[in-house]
Amino acid sequence: MKVSNQTQLSEFLLLGFSEDPALQPLIFMLFLYMYAICVIGNLLIILAILSDPHLHTPMYFFLANLSFSDICFTSTTVPKMLANIQTQSRAISYTGCITQTFFFIIFAALDDFLLAVMAYDRFVAICHPLHYTVIMNLRLCVQLVLLSWAISVLHALLHSLLVLRLSFCTHLEIHHFFCELNQVVHTACSDTFLNDLIIDFATVLLAGGPLAGILYSYSKIASSIRAISTTQGKYKALSTCASHLSAISLFYGTSIGVYLSASAAPSSASTAAASVMYTVVTPMLNPFIYSLRNTDMKRALKRLLFHKRLWNPWFWGSAVSLTSCLKPQNQTP
Repeated sequence: MKVSNQTQLSEFLLLGFSEDPALQPLIFMLFLYMYAICVIGNLLIILAILSDPHLHTPMYFFLANLSFSDICFTSTTVPKMLANIQTQSRAISYTGCITQTFFFIIFAALDDFLLAVMAYDRFVAICHPLHYTVIMNLRLCVQLVLLSWAISVLHALLHSLLVLRLSFCTHLEIHHFFCELNQVVHTACSDTFLNDLIIDFATVLLAGGPLAGILYSYSKIASSIRAISTTQGKYKALSTCASHLSAISLFYGTSIGVYLSASAAPSSASTAAASVMYTVVTPMLNPFIYSLRNTDMKRALKRLLFHKRLWNPWFWGSAVSLTSCLKPQNQTP
Protein backbone atom coordinates (compact mmCIF):
# COMPACT_ATOMS: atom_id res chain seq x y z
CA MET A 1 0.00 0.00 0.00
CA LYS A 2 1.30 3.47 -0.79
CA VAL A 3 2.22 5.83 2.00
CA SER A 4 -0.44 8.35 0.95
CA ASN A 5 -3.18 5.72 1.19
CA GLN A 6 -1.90 4.55 4.54
CA THR A 7 -1.91 8.01 6.03
CA GLN A 8 -5.42 8.72 4.78
CA LEU A 9 -6.88 5.51 6.20
CA SER A 10 -4.84 5.09 9.36
CA GLU A 11 -6.00 5.97 12.82
CA PHE A 12 -4.23 5.56 16.12
CA LEU A 13 -5.57 3.92 19.27
CA LEU A 14 -4.78 5.72 22.51
CA LEU A 15 -4.67 2.98 25.14
CA GLY A 16 -4.58 5.47 28.02
CA PHE A 17 -4.22 4.30 31.62
CA SER A 18 -6.51 1.32 32.02
CA GLU A 19 -8.82 -0.85 29.98
CA ASP A 20 -11.00 -1.61 33.00
CA PRO A 21 -14.48 -0.11 32.29
CA ALA A 22 -15.11 0.34 36.00
CA LEU A 23 -12.21 2.78 36.27
CA GLN A 24 -13.24 4.97 33.32
CA PRO A 25 -15.76 7.16 35.26
CA LEU A 26 -13.18 7.75 37.99
CA ILE A 27 -10.49 8.70 35.47
CA PHE A 28 -12.96 10.96 33.64
CA MET A 29 -13.97 12.87 36.78
CA LEU A 30 -10.39 13.16 38.03
CA PHE A 31 -9.10 14.65 34.79
CA LEU A 32 -12.16 16.84 34.35
CA TYR A 33 -11.60 18.41 37.78
CA MET A 34 -7.87 18.86 37.20
CA TYR A 35 -8.46 20.40 33.78
CA ALA A 36 -11.11 22.79 35.15
CA ILE A 37 -8.82 23.87 38.00
CA CYS A 38 -5.94 24.39 35.56
CA VAL A 39 -7.95 26.53 33.13
CA ILE A 40 -9.75 28.57 35.80
CA GLY A 41 -6.61 29.10 37.90
CA ASN A 42 -4.43 30.23 35.01
CA LEU A 43 -7.21 32.38 33.56
CA LEU A 44 -7.58 34.15 36.91
CA ILE A 45 -3.84 34.80 36.97
CA ILE A 46 -4.05 36.43 33.52
CA LEU A 47 -7.09 38.53 34.43
CA ALA A 48 -5.53 39.63 37.73
CA ILE A 49 -2.38 40.79 35.93
CA LEU A 50 -4.40 42.65 33.31
CA SER A 51 -6.62 44.38 35.83
CA ASP A 52 -4.07 45.43 38.47
CA PRO A 53 -1.67 48.29 37.56
CA HIS A 54 0.72 47.15 40.31
CA LEU A 55 1.34 43.98 38.33
CA HIS A 56 2.19 45.75 35.09
CA THR A 57 5.85 44.74 35.24
CA PRO A 58 8.01 42.43 33.10
CA MET A 59 7.93 39.53 35.57
CA TYR A 60 4.14 39.41 35.59
CA PHE A 61 4.03 39.92 31.84
CA PHE A 62 6.06 36.72 31.46
CA LEU A 63 3.88 35.02 34.08
CA ALA A 64 0.73 35.89 32.10
CA ASN A 65 2.29 34.35 29.01
CA LEU A 66 3.24 31.26 31.01
CA SER A 67 -0.33 30.92 32.27
CA PHE A 68 -1.68 31.23 28.72
CA SER A 69 0.81 28.60 27.55
CA ASP A 70 -0.23 26.27 30.39
CA ILE A 71 -3.90 26.54 29.42
CA CYS A 72 -3.07 25.67 25.81
CA PHE A 73 -0.60 22.97 26.86
CA THR A 74 -3.23 21.08 28.86
CA SER A 75 -5.95 21.74 26.28
CA THR A 76 -4.02 19.88 23.57
CA THR A 77 -4.38 16.54 25.39
CA VAL A 78 -7.04 16.39 28.10
CA PRO A 79 -10.21 17.32 26.12
CA LYS A 80 -9.57 14.57 23.56
CA MET A 81 -8.99 12.03 26.31
CA LEU A 82 -12.21 13.07 28.06
CA ALA A 83 -14.13 12.85 24.78
CA ASN A 84 -12.79 9.36 24.14
CA ILE A 85 -13.82 8.18 27.60
CA GLN A 86 -17.27 9.71 27.17
CA THR A 87 -17.79 8.05 23.77
CA GLN A 88 -16.07 4.82 24.87
CA SER A 89 -13.64 5.12 21.99
CA ARG A 90 -9.85 5.03 21.91
CA ALA A 91 -9.43 6.23 18.33
CA ILE A 92 -7.80 9.40 17.10
CA SER A 93 -7.45 10.12 13.40
CA TYR A 94 -4.06 10.32 11.70
CA THR A 95 -4.53 14.05 11.06
CA GLY A 96 -5.76 14.61 14.62
CA CYS A 97 -2.77 12.77 16.04
CA ILE A 98 -0.21 14.76 14.05
CA THR A 99 -2.01 18.01 14.93
CA GLN A 100 -2.07 17.10 18.62
CA THR A 101 1.64 16.27 18.54
CA PHE A 102 2.41 19.56 16.78
CA PHE A 103 0.65 21.76 19.34
CA PHE A 104 1.86 19.70 22.28
CA ILE A 105 5.49 20.23 21.23
CA ILE A 106 4.88 23.97 20.76
CA PHE A 107 3.52 24.59 24.24
CA ALA A 108 5.90 22.19 26.00
CA ALA A 109 8.85 24.04 24.44
CA LEU A 110 7.22 27.42 25.12
CA ASP A 111 6.90 26.61 28.82
CA ASP A 112 10.57 25.69 28.86
CA PHE A 113 11.68 28.93 27.20
CA LEU A 114 9.40 31.14 29.31
CA LEU A 115 10.83 29.66 32.51
CA ALA A 116 14.32 30.52 31.21
CA VAL A 117 13.22 34.06 30.29
CA MET A 118 11.75 34.52 33.78
CA ALA A 119 15.05 33.36 35.28
CA TYR A 120 16.86 36.01 33.24
CA ASP A 121 14.36 38.61 34.50
CA ARG A 122 15.13 37.63 38.12
CA PHE A 123 18.86 37.75 37.34
CA VAL A 124 18.60 41.34 36.10
CA ALA A 125 16.31 42.36 38.99
CA ILE A 126 18.66 41.07 41.69
CA CYS A 127 22.11 41.43 40.13
CA HIS A 128 21.50 44.75 38.31
CA PRO A 129 18.62 46.40 40.21
CA LEU A 130 19.56 49.97 39.27
CA HIS A 131 19.43 49.16 35.55
CA TYR A 132 16.41 46.85 35.71
CA THR A 133 13.85 49.16 34.13
CA VAL A 134 16.32 50.13 31.40
CA ILE A 135 17.34 46.58 30.51
CA MET A 136 13.91 44.94 30.84
CA ASN A 137 12.11 47.41 28.63
CA LEU A 138 8.98 46.83 26.56
CA ARG A 139 10.84 46.06 23.36
CA LEU A 140 13.14 43.45 24.90
CA CYS A 141 10.32 41.69 26.77
CA VAL A 142 8.17 41.40 23.66
CA GLN A 143 11.16 40.23 21.63
CA LEU A 144 11.96 37.50 24.18
CA VAL A 145 8.39 36.20 24.11
CA LEU A 146 8.19 36.34 20.29
CA LEU A 147 11.54 34.56 20.01
CA SER A 148 10.30 31.83 22.36
CA TRP A 149 7.18 31.41 20.21
CA ALA A 150 9.17 31.33 16.96
CA ILE A 151 11.64 28.67 18.13
CA SER A 152 8.83 26.56 19.61
CA VAL A 153 6.79 26.65 16.40
CA LEU A 154 9.78 25.84 14.19
CA HIS A 155 10.77 23.02 16.53
CA ALA A 156 7.26 21.52 16.38
CA LEU A 157 7.07 21.99 12.61
CA LEU A 158 10.35 20.12 12.12
CA HIS A 159 9.18 17.10 14.10
CA SER A 160 5.76 17.09 12.44
CA LEU A 161 7.25 17.14 8.92
CA LEU A 162 9.58 14.28 9.86
CA VAL A 163 6.62 12.24 11.11
CA LEU A 164 4.71 12.89 7.87
CA ARG A 165 7.46 11.19 5.88
CA LEU A 166 6.96 7.92 7.79
CA SER A 167 4.69 5.11 6.69
CA PHE A 168 2.55 3.27 9.21
CA CYS A 169 1.45 -0.36 9.23
CA THR A 170 -1.46 -2.00 11.02
CA HIS A 171 -0.15 -1.92 14.61
CA LEU A 172 -1.01 1.64 15.62
CA GLU A 173 -1.56 1.31 19.36
CA ILE A 174 -0.07 4.10 21.50
CA HIS A 175 0.42 3.31 25.18
CA HIS A 176 -0.46 6.83 26.22
CA PHE A 177 -3.44 9.15 26.67
CA PHE A 178 -2.23 11.46 23.88
CA CYS A 179 -0.07 11.27 20.76
CA GLU A 180 3.35 11.51 22.35
CA LEU A 181 6.00 12.11 19.68
CA ASN A 182 8.37 9.28 20.56
CA GLN A 183 5.63 6.65 20.70
CA VAL A 184 4.04 7.88 17.46
CA VAL A 185 7.40 7.56 15.70
CA HIS A 186 7.95 4.05 17.03
CA THR A 187 4.62 2.83 15.63
CA ALA A 188 5.95 3.41 12.10
CA CYS A 189 7.03 0.48 9.95
CA SER A 190 9.58 2.54 8.02
CA ASP A 191 13.07 3.58 9.11
CA THR A 192 12.95 6.04 12.03
CA PHE A 193 16.69 6.65 12.44
CA LEU A 194 16.48 10.29 11.31
CA ASN A 195 13.47 10.96 13.56
CA ASP A 196 15.23 9.45 16.59
CA LEU A 197 18.38 11.44 15.84
CA ILE A 198 16.52 14.74 15.57
CA ILE A 199 14.46 14.00 18.73
CA ASP A 200 17.63 13.33 20.74
CA PHE A 201 19.44 16.35 19.31
CA ALA A 202 16.48 18.69 19.88
CA THR A 203 16.01 17.39 23.44
CA VAL A 204 19.63 18.15 24.32
CA LEU A 205 19.64 21.53 22.57
CA LEU A 206 16.18 22.93 23.35
CA ALA A 207 15.80 21.45 26.84
CA GLY A 208 19.44 21.62 27.92
CA GLY A 209 19.93 25.17 26.59
CA PRO A 210 17.20 26.86 28.66
CA LEU A 211 18.14 24.75 31.69
CA ALA A 212 21.76 25.86 31.37
CA GLY A 213 20.57 29.48 31.19
CA ILE A 214 18.44 28.98 34.30
CA LEU A 215 21.32 27.42 36.24
CA TYR A 216 23.69 30.20 35.17
CA SER A 217 21.20 32.91 36.15
CA TYR A 218 20.62 31.42 39.58
CA SER A 219 24.33 30.87 40.19
CA LYS A 220 24.81 34.62 39.70
CA ILE A 221 21.73 35.34 41.82
CA ALA A 222 23.12 33.15 44.63
CA SER A 223 26.43 35.04 44.51
CA SER A 224 24.60 38.38 44.71
CA ILE A 225 22.44 37.24 47.61
CA ARG A 226 25.50 36.04 49.55
CA ALA A 227 27.03 39.49 49.11
CA ILE A 228 24.03 41.18 50.81
CA SER A 229 25.03 42.14 54.35
CA THR A 230 21.67 41.98 56.14
CA THR A 231 19.55 38.90 56.77
CA GLN A 232 16.41 40.83 55.90
CA GLY A 233 17.90 41.88 52.57
CA LYS A 234 18.85 38.30 51.76
CA TYR A 235 15.37 37.05 52.63
CA LYS A 236 13.71 39.76 50.51
CA ALA A 237 15.90 38.94 47.49
CA LEU A 238 15.37 35.20 47.90
CA SER A 239 11.61 35.56 48.31
CA THR A 240 11.32 37.14 44.85
CA CYS A 241 12.70 33.91 43.37
CA ALA A 242 10.89 31.35 45.55
CA SER A 243 7.84 30.92 43.33
CA HIS A 244 9.88 30.69 40.15
CA LEU A 245 12.27 28.16 41.70
CA SER A 246 9.30 26.03 42.76
CA ALA A 247 7.84 26.11 39.23
CA ILE A 248 11.21 25.21 37.71
CA SER A 249 11.71 22.31 40.14
CA LEU A 250 8.24 20.98 39.43
CA PHE A 251 8.55 21.28 35.64
CA TYR A 252 12.02 19.78 35.27
CA GLY A 253 11.59 17.26 38.08
CA THR A 254 8.48 15.76 36.52
CA SER A 255 9.94 15.93 32.98
CA ILE A 256 13.07 14.06 34.04
CA GLY A 257 10.92 11.53 35.87
CA VAL A 258 8.92 10.90 32.69
CA TYR A 259 12.11 10.55 30.65
CA LEU A 260 13.55 7.98 33.06
CA SER A 261 10.25 6.12 33.16
CA ALA A 262 10.07 6.02 29.36
CA SER A 263 13.68 4.80 29.14
CA ALA A 264 12.96 1.96 31.54
CA ALA A 265 9.68 0.87 29.90
CA PRO A 266 8.94 2.67 26.61
CA SER A 267 5.54 1.01 26.07
CA SER A 268 4.38 0.81 29.64
CA ALA A 269 1.22 2.42 31.01
CA SER A 270 3.41 3.78 33.83
CA THR A 271 4.88 6.23 31.32
CA ALA A 272 1.42 7.65 30.67
CA ALA A 273 0.76 7.94 34.40
CA ALA A 274 4.10 9.71 34.94
CA SER A 275 3.37 12.10 32.07
CA VAL A 276 0.29 13.37 33.91
CA MET A 277 2.61 15.13 36.33
CA TYR A 278 4.07 17.58 33.80
CA THR A 279 1.19 17.69 31.29
CA VAL A 280 -1.65 18.28 33.77
CA VAL A 281 -0.51 18.56 37.39
CA THR A 282 2.28 21.09 36.85
CA PRO A 283 0.13 23.56 34.82
CA MET A 284 -2.62 23.10 37.43
CA LEU A 285 -0.29 23.90 40.35
CA ASN A 286 1.48 26.90 38.79
CA PRO A 287 -1.33 29.38 39.70
CA PHE A 288 -1.12 28.23 43.32
CA ILE A 289 2.68 28.46 43.33
CA TYR A 290 2.65 32.04 42.05
CA SER A 291 -0.21 33.25 44.25
CA LEU A 292 -0.05 31.60 47.68
CA ARG A 293 3.18 33.29 48.79
CA ASN A 294 2.86 36.41 46.65
CA THR A 295 1.18 39.27 48.48
CA ASP A 296 0.71 41.40 45.36
CA MET A 297 -0.88 38.53 43.44
CA LYS A 298 -3.18 37.60 46.33
CA ARG A 299 -4.32 41.21 46.63
CA ALA A 300 -4.95 41.42 42.88
CA LEU A 301 -6.90 38.15 42.86
CA LYS A 302 -9.01 39.25 45.82
CA ARG A 303 -9.76 42.57 44.15
CA LEU A 304 -10.61 40.78 40.90
CA LEU A 305 -12.88 38.15 42.43
CA PHE A 306 -14.83 40.59 44.54
CA HIS A 307 -15.06 43.39 42.02
CA LYS A 308 -18.39 43.64 40.27
CA ARG A 309 -16.83 44.42 36.89
CA LEU A 310 -15.54 40.84 36.66
CA TRP A 311 -19.13 39.78 36.17
CA ASN A 312 -19.85 42.59 33.69
CA PRO A 313 -19.69 41.45 30.02
CA TRP A 314 -18.11 44.79 29.10
CA PHE A 315 -15.06 43.87 31.17
CA TRP A 316 -14.14 41.04 28.82
CA GLY A 317 -14.31 43.28 25.80
CA SER A 318 -12.26 46.07 27.36
CA ALA A 319 -9.31 44.05 28.71
CA VAL A 320 -6.05 45.71 27.76
CA SER A 321 -3.36 44.02 25.71
CA LEU A 322 -0.69 42.06 27.54
CA THR A 323 1.96 44.30 26.07
CA SER A 324 0.61 47.16 28.18
CA CYS A 325 1.81 45.25 31.23
CA LEU A 326 5.28 46.67 30.73
CA LYS A 327 4.99 50.19 32.11
CA PRO A 328 8.28 51.23 33.77
CA GLN A 329 8.28 50.54 37.50
CA ASN A 330 10.78 51.60 40.13
CA GLN A 331 10.36 48.35 42.04
CA THR A 332 10.47 44.78 40.86
CA PRO A 333 7.84 42.25 42.01
